[in-house]
Amino acid sequence: MTTTAPTTNGRVIALAHYSARALLEGVLTRHGLTFEQSVTLRVATVADGPVERDALVTDVVGSLKSDPAVVHGVIDELTAARLLEQDPARASRLRLTDAGRELYETTAVETAGISARLYAGIPAEDLAVAGRVLTLLTERANAELAGA
Repeated sequence: MTTTAPTTNGRVIALAHYSARALLEGVLTRHGLTFEQSVTLRVATVADGPVERDALVTDVVGSLKSDPAVVHGVIDELTAARLLEQDPARASRLRLTDAGRELYETTAVETAGISARLYAGIPAEDLAVAGRVLTLLTERANAELAGA
């Protein structure tokens, strides 16, 4: 385990992200999900009820910085897999199916165990500082993207 760290920069952040994401994708692959599908299911799960398709697309695009057409395709995949379905009360809304909720919860439990191992032993104050710095970097990058 490395105890001395280089100055935080984009490369250090990217290495941490991609290492953790590789572990996450291992879980998702075992359950037949892609990363993009998992993010989309998460948004539908935390919505706590049917969500407008356009709102779902906007949220996922904002998280992944992906093209809306790609996210529409992911939603179509999840619908075809019967993990999401059209809300019978309003066709423009989507809701999780029982299978979608169960799959999301299963992968969330598995990834929570990985996260617990990764974050074990890191002092809370260090995590708080990292959280503030990463949030600020995200806000600045989003502002740059909005201005592009």
